[in-house]
Amino acid sequence: QVQLVESGGGLVQAGGSLRLSCAASGITVSAYTMGWYRQAPGKQREFVARITRVDTTSYADSVKGRCTISRDNAKNTVTLQMNSLKPEDTAVYYCFVLGGSWGQGTQVIVSS
Repeated sequence: QVQLVESGGGLVQAGGSLRLSCAASGITVSAYTMGWYRQAPGKQREFVARITRVDTTSYADSVKGRCTISRDNAKNTVTLQMNSLKPEDTAVYYCFVLGGSWGQGTQVIVSS
């Protein structure tokens, strides 16, 4: 059974940074494409970033240059480092593994 548990969200001022982590069990993160989506209040869930099995990364234009996705195979986690945060980054951030599994989400609130 695949389980993804996100952590690292919180309240931060605009311009600040947060580091989100996704701890996986039931799968080996190095064997899958994994990444992050987010959903702001009243909006649809949108893609943020992903990392493939061969470490190819891609980002939404809205976060490109401010976010970095990485994988720690020893800890079986995927991390999203977010810098220069903006109020429009406020959302619940969800970890996913390609194939359909999702975490419960972690809330990020960026105050202006």
